[in-house]
Amino acid sequence: MAELKLVGISGALRVDSTNTKFVKEAARLFGSAEFSLADIRFPLYDGDLEQAEGVPETVQSTADLIAAADAIIVSTPEYNKSIPGVLKNAFDWISRVEGNPWQDKPVVIISAAAGRAGGERAQVATREALVYSQPRFVIGPEIGLAQSFKQFDDEGRLTNDLTLENLQVLMTKLRTAAERS
Repeated sequence: MAELKLVGISGALRVDSTNTKFVKEAARLFGSAEFSLADIRFPLYDGDLEQAEGVPETVQSTADLIAAADAIIVSTPEYNKSIPGVLKNAFDWISRVEGNPWQDKPVVIISAAAGRAGGERAQVATREALVYSQPRFVIGPEIGLAQSFKQFDDEGRLTNDLTLENLQVLMTKLRTAAERS
């Protein structure tokens, strides 16, 4: 069997983003796989731009990554009780490519946020934003990393044992779903 292809999408663009760290930790716990972190620094979706220039190459490249993936991890911060605009913009642009790269792909949604709830509402909003694309959501345990700025060591490794245990359970479920595909 060929090595699984795993794609991570972080809904935060900051260099030291805890969501990016969270995606990388999830990928580590997923185990052996060809891992790619998607770049979602797309222009704002604009129908006139799409009509004039087509789908930007950065969008197509990310859509191609998703299409080739065996499994996908999406980690989102929570901005004003929902997902950040950059993540919704990425979903909107990717919906404009030929075909549906998300169709039947095993997807997990996790979140890391500064607040006490760890991004619960953002997870719900992310799921709602992706429903149109018909991925195969792998759910439970739901993992929202509260006060995320306190949860990683200097090497970007999670320090919370309970979160690590739950994340391992979720990544095992994702791997199983990917291997069945």
